[in-house]
Amino acid sequence: MSGEPKRPFLYVVVCAAGVAGNVGTLISAAHARGWGVGVVATPMGLGFIDQDAVEAQTGFPVRSAWRRPGDVRPLPPADAIAVAPASFNTVNKWAAGIADTLALGILCEAYGLGVPTAVLPYVNSAMAAHPAYGESLDRLRAMGVLVSGYEPHLPKSGGGADRFRWEEALELLAPDLHEKG
Repeated sequence: MSGEPKRPFLYVVVCAAGVAGNVGTLISAAHARGWGVGVVATPMGLGFIDQDAVEAQTGFPVRSAWRRPGDVRPLPPADAIAVAPASFNTVNKWAAGIADTLALGILCEAYGLGVPTAVLPYVNSAMAAHPAYGESLDRLRAMGVLVSGYEPHLPKSGGGADRFRWEEALELLAPDLHEKG
């Protein structure tokens, strides 16, 4: 083994949202900062990304389903997790402790493992007005999840993709990683 420090590994959890196809922006930014990256997509999120392109960019398979007993773990353990983009559904299920997909199982377990986690929600203002959403974000914050400052976009508006700051996930996580290093 060389004396080089271990490269931190980031899980990017991708949900079904209009900007998900641009996840390569976050992957490139993470690579530029020295991270290894693996992508975990929600089952619906798979339809929003170019799986082949993401796998070529990361060097790892995109995960979306649990592996069978005895199967090799295809990703190294996460040093940090970025949920980007995070859908209304994922935010609410995660805060409620529902782990009915691999992505949600990883997020629920990350809390107990102390894995630093940032979330970049991408929801419209009508969905964000639902009382469960604000309560879910409050619960995630109370759990230590770092929540982006992205403001919900207008319904049927095209989503404000130009304002979605993928790199904010790395900015939010940076202090936690420096403490670990």
